Amino acid sequence: MNTAWVVWGGLVLGSFAVLETIALLNHREGDTLSERLREWLGIYPVKHWRLAASAALLGFLVWFGWHIVFQQ
Repeated sequence: MNTAWVVWGGLVLGSFAVLETIALLNHREGDTLSERLREWLGIYPVKHWRLAASAALLGFLVWFGWHIVFQQ
């Protein structure tokens, strides 16, 4: 493992851990990542674009997974 992986991994995991911990400790509604994603995708509260947004997210995740695993 090279230094770049350690730096990127630390930045991503550290940032996520700090932001989620703050959100969980302040007990305000809508602060966690899962609550934000539900709102952005129109899942809760229900919005008319929820199916399109959820399909777009799923499509992106499938493409990104394929890209990471099988592309060089």
